[in-house]
Formats: sequence, structure tokens, C-alpha cells
Amino acid sequence: MRVEEAIGRQIARLRAERRMSLTELGEALGRHLDKPWSRQAVHQAERGQRSFTAAELTALALALDTSIPVLFRAEDARIELPAGAVSPEDYRGILLNREPDMPLDGVEELIIALHDIGEVLSRPALARLARIGRVADQVAGPES
Repeated sequence: MRVEEAIGRQIARLRAERRMSLTELGEALGRHLDKPWSRQAVHQAERGQRSFTAAELTALALALDTSIPVLFRAEDARIELPAGAVSPEDYRGILLNREPDMPLDGVEELIIALHDIGEVLSRPALARLARIGRVADQVAGPES
């Protein structure tokens, strides 16, 4: 996967989570850039069909209420660069801004853990189990 595709997937995911339309995101970007993006421009970005400037990445992070490193996340995929691919582990290390032999600090570990927990909790099967658990609690009533 190319870096642009990884960024595009994150833009699409974050936009959907925030229940923004393509047009709404384009207008939000316009508040930080010289002009808004068209819905076609946002769609192209989500499909990984464009490169991004530093200003655009900053505007995207602001408009989507996230951080720039989050925009670069790739789920266990090799990232293709012009000279070859980067392993998922190396790519993740780059996003964490650390040396290969340096341990993660607590904040970065917490961010990764929270992201992973969010991914698990968003699974439909888990949501159904949570609803079943709530109904079971209601049926059982208060404990004496």
C-alpha cells in the first residue's frame, strides 16, 4: 500500500466516524487552507489518488480533530516507497518517532492501546454481546 492510500483510508474512516459528508470535510478544510476542497478532491484523497502538502495534512488533522500521525496509520500493511517497501513494524516505529532500540514511552503505548481497544469495541459482534449483557442485567434485576 502506498502512503497516500494509508492516509486516504484514515481520512475516510475519520470522516465517517464524525458523520461528515465529503462536502462538509471539504468546507472544513477551506477554513484552514486558501480555499475549500471540492467533494471530488476529498474523494480522490480518500482513495489515495493524490499527494499531500504539509499544510494540507495539518488542515486535515484540524478538520478531523485528530493528529497528523493518526492520518498516517496503516493496519498491518507494508508501505510502498519509491525505493521499496517498509515493513509494518518499521513504519509503526516511524510514526511513534523513536529509535529502533529505544523503548516506547508510556503515552505512546497508551495511545496504541486505546486505538486497539477502540478497534475491538467497534466490532458488530462485540456490540451485540454488550447489548445481550445489558438485557441480561435488566432481566436479573438489582442484586439484594
